[in-house]
Amino acid sequence: MDPLAALLDGPRARGAFLLRSVLTPPWCLRIEDRAPLTLVAVVRGVAWIVPDDADGVRLGPGDLAVVRGPDPYLVADDPATPPQAVILPGQECRTPDGEHLTDLGDVGVRTWGSGSDGPLVMLTGTYPVAGEVSRRLLAALPPRLVLRASDWQSPLVPLLAEEIGRDVPGQEAVLDRLLDLLLIAALRTWFAQSGDRAPAWYQAHDDPVVGQSLRLMQDQPDRPWTIAELAAHSGVSRAALARRFTAAVGEPPMSYLAGWRLALAADLLRQQPGSTLGAVARKVGYGSSFALSSAFKREYGQSPQHYRASAQ
Repeated sequence: MDPLAALLDGPRARGAFLLRSVLTPPWCLRIEDRAPLTLVAVVRGVAWIVPDDADGVRLGPGDLAVVRGPDPYLVADDPATPPQAVILPGQECRTPDGEHLTDLGDVGVRTWGSGSDGPLVMLTGTYPVAGEVSRRLLAALPPRLVLRASDWQSPLVPLLAEEIGRDVPGQEAVLDRLLDLLLIAALRTWFAQSGDRAPAWYQAHDDPVVGQSLRLMQDQPDRPWTIAELAAHSGVSRAALARRFTAAVGEPPMSYLAGWRLALAADLLRQQPGSTLGAVARKVGYGSSFALSSAFKREYGQSPQHYRASAQ
């Protein structure tokens, strides 16, 4: 499994926050929900994303932004518009003074704003939790990445806009999967277009030697890989693989493998609370629960048991 797939496989959206906003200028929302990842797509009108420490980014119809948390930012009709609402963790909405919000509210199924019609229609999808498998990917993303409507062709935004307002059985699962598809399509497009800005491990997949080793480790983390075995599969010497891998990825093969295994273990601890530590250890290539526990504590600063308890 490659890291892009792991982002959505580990956790996949489950009851993600999805909302259609219909707003009339002047409007401004301060986002303080600390979500690790949020998608913002403009269906109609114009919206600005304005971080506290950087210039704002203008979004027009068909544009999509992926915002990496947890730092706060504004979404507004104009960068100069003062906030009228603050979005807190759990998607709680308050006025800037901390009072209950009265000017904005529900105006339909998964629809929120100042009325049922307005010049701005915007879709927001939020992943409230990111699994540890995605840490490597999230760390590689800029705070904000924007795909312009002219830069990519995708039917997913119009489809999500159509489906988000439907209230039928099973619709939450449909929307979760659409959000997943939209995110993976956006990231795949951005990585393909970003050239040297793409993370080293992503670019390394195109290397016939390094890419082969990466795929072997990612697809079979439970196998007792050695440099010699990886080199044999890649058709080079151990020394050549070590040099080439480190130059391409930024760390040696065994270091990468250890980080990948521990990230998988962290995800399994979150997703499978009934699994024993020994079972998790075997799935990610550790010979015993003690070996996994020792490595996990060095990496995350706490035992797997404490990590699992804190994630519940």
